[in-house]
Amino acid sequence: MSIQEISDASERLTPTKSVALDLAAQYPESFAYRMKNLFLGKPLVTEQLASERLSRVTALGVLAPDCISSSAYGTEEMLTQMTPYIGLAAFSLIMPVTISIICVLFFVTLSYLDVIGYYTKSGGSYVVARDNFGPRVAQIAAVALLIDYTVTVAVQTSAGTAALTSAVPSLAPLHGFNWTVPITVGVTLLLIYGNLRGIKEAGRYFALPTYLYILLLASVIIIGCYKYFAGSLTVLKIPAHNLLVEGKFGTQGSGLLMGLAFVSLLRAFANGGSSLTGLEAISNGVASFRKPESKNARITLVTMSSILAFLVLGVSLLAKWTHAVPFAAGTPTVVSQEVKAVLGTGAGGHAAFLIVQFATVMILYTGGNTSFNGFPFLASFVAGDRFLPSQLTKRGHRLAFSNGILVLGVIALILIITFNANVNGLVSLYAIGVFTGFTMAGAGMVKHHLDHKDDKKWRRGVVINGIAGTISAIVVLIFLFAKFREGAWLIAVIGPLMYWGLIHLHKQYEAEDKVLRSAGDGGRASMKVKHHVAIVLVDSFDLATAKAVSYSRTLSQSTRAVHFDIDDKVTAELKSRWAEVGPKWLPLDIIECPDRRLDRASLELVADVVASGDTECTILLPRRSFGSRLARVLHDRTADSIAGVVSTVPNVSATIVPFNLEDYERSAGVEEFIEQATKEASKPEKKADKKAKSLLPADLLLAERAGDAVAISDAEWRQRTKVAGRIHSVRVQTGDAASNLECTISDGTGTLLLVFQGRPNVPGFEPGARLVVEGMVGSWHHKLAMLNPDYELVAGAHREDDSH
Repeated sequence: MSIQEISDASERLTPTKSVALDLAAQYPESFAYRMKNLFLGKPLVTEQLASERLSRVTALGVLAPDCISSSAYGTEEMLTQMTPYIGLAAFSLIMPVTISIICVLFFVTLSYLDVIGYYTKSGGSYVVARDNFGPRVAQIAAVALLIDYTVTVAVQTSAGTAALTSAVPSLAPLHGFNWTVPITVGVTLLLIYGNLRGIKEAGRYFALPTYLYILLLASVIIIGCYKYFAGSLTVLKIPAHNLLVEGKFGTQGSGLLMGLAFVSLLRAFANGGSSLTGLEAISNGVASFRKPESKNARITLVTMSSILAFLVLGVSLLAKWTHAVPFAAGTPTVVSQEVKAVLGTGAGGHAAFLIVQFATVMILYTGGNTSFNGFPFLASFVAGDRFLPSQLTKRGHRLAFSNGILVLGVIALILIITFNANVNGLVSLYAIGVFTGFTMAGAGMVKHHLDHKDDKKWRRGVVINGIAGTISAIVVLIFLFAKFREGAWLIAVIGPLMYWGLIHLHKQYEAEDKVLRSAGDGGRASMKVKHHVAIVLVDSFDLATAKAVSYSRTLSQSTRAVHFDIDDKVTAELKSRWAEVGPKWLPLDIIECPDRRLDRASLELVADVVASGDTECTILLPRRSFGSRLARVLHDRTADSIAGVVSTVPNVSATIVPFNLEDYERSAGVEEFIEQATKEASKPEKKADKKAKSLLPADLLLAERAGDAVAISDAEWRQRTKVAGRIHSVRVQTGDAASNLECTISDGTGTLLLVFQGRPNVPGFEPGARLVVEGMVGSWHHKLAMLNPDYELVAGAHREDDSH
């Protein structure tokens, strides 16, 4: 089969606009939906979740920005806790603190290498804790990571703005208007908008800023080392004290800590721990790697950790040699001062400085975007376990978890505005969540190895993960102790409250499930009732009531029309109109309602109908709905109130029958439209229209395998036929039903029922799967069908797990 033949066949096998879709297109979309299409683009179909897997090179660029970019501010955050107290002596302690943090990085990396070895789909600390400690304990990790993701956006974007103002001093707070907060807020809003549009699909473009930053900063470090050993590296002058952190600069001390208080050293270590943020990204994205996923992810993790260690160590060395100090305003940054010292202030040096700063700004903003992928997915996992609102599991207009993106964005904006986009202030909230996640991952893997001692490497796993988990827990305690007054108290308060909220929400879901399941179990008993009565509540006889009455005849042969008398004049008019034009087969019951409490009267009515215990009652409530907002204000919602009350009675169901006046007017001429659309659908499509279609790989494969298959619309009764298409629907049978699988297959020209007798389930037969089937065309329950046909499953239905 040639490429052109495959393309032509795939066009036919791709679902096309049917008459029903053309008719639906005549219905006007809401204003809100039109605005969503305008700003976010056309909606994406679920199958477009499938994406090409990442190579190690691409994955490092896509998944590492959050982690790698922390090298731009990690050293500075250490110095903010030391220079105010001991001045230049801080540069003697910066390397011991940095080396201790790199040691933590080493053990945490070993721990996550172990995690990736066992969790080849998603190895985040939440999944590890849930599998080994249960969902309730896992909520500790959930809380920690949710906090971490929100603060990450605020920290990364604020740090990116600090790098920007370092390159463009006129934007800094010390030079006129403070642009820091507006710029950071603007970037965050842009990230929210981009992710709502589905920016994740173009995530590979984020690899460029990552590699550019690594290349340029590594070059600066290497050049700086060369100049230092050559004796030509510039030592920076100490700025005026009022410009520095806390408005003061300490003096040289003596002793082991150079005069620095031990608590300040702990604060420096804790702040430096922010350099390890984003380390979990590789384990969260294992499934996105090319096969073998685990091996490629582990190599990428080692590469990322090595690069991070080199950059953090290099930045700290340059800080020690150049005496770059942190400013109270957060700008110029320590890294920007180092770059200037290394590259010089000449024209060429300044140009190179701007390029390095541009790369730094880009990777910091890109690192902020990482959370917009991680937070929504984590929230969907937690919501799937029923610890967060179920709305967070739903994908939006462009297949992104829109609700999660919006929640993350709003919280990040609040943090940015509250802390004035100051990295030093936000860092106090930062690493607690990160290291709590590390702690849960390490502890979870220790338990995993203790539970699976058949593995030869279980002892080594216990030791490595035990050390990593213990060190991470110590860092959390250091943060809480050393940074408590500087903002860590907020996490100490919010964290337990969030945990309590998640557990409380889960209990609410469990209570609802218990009630619904018990009601569902009783449903079988309710199916054995002998009688079914349909009641139509009538307030006036019009098109809305006529529609409800007509519908009632399809539900039951025992139908009643009931009017509650709350207005003598209205009742008299209704009686006259009912006698004149009402249905002859249905009398109208008028029931007194002296207190005008319609919901109470309805309750008494249905309770009397089902009092015998063997009767099922459906109460139909006509509701007039209107398109304009003014019309909605002019009419009440009595039907909703009555439905809520009567539904509390066993064996009673309430059905609201909506009638939209504008839709009715719009439906004039529908029959003529269907006839015309049917004629248009039978015409061959223009080549230009065909080329405009976007074909999925599964459709191309189906077209290739279809061979001499005919269109379903050409299938003839009692003729052996071969057709190809996608499963449109599958009927799920209950345990009491016949053991048959029934599904419909569609190719855009029509649908055909497939029946597999004696087989309640066929592996791979799910909506969206592509099939080629061949058999005798017959009938089944008055529908054109094939019974037990030969089939080839060409492509399975896309599952979300396949792309993560």
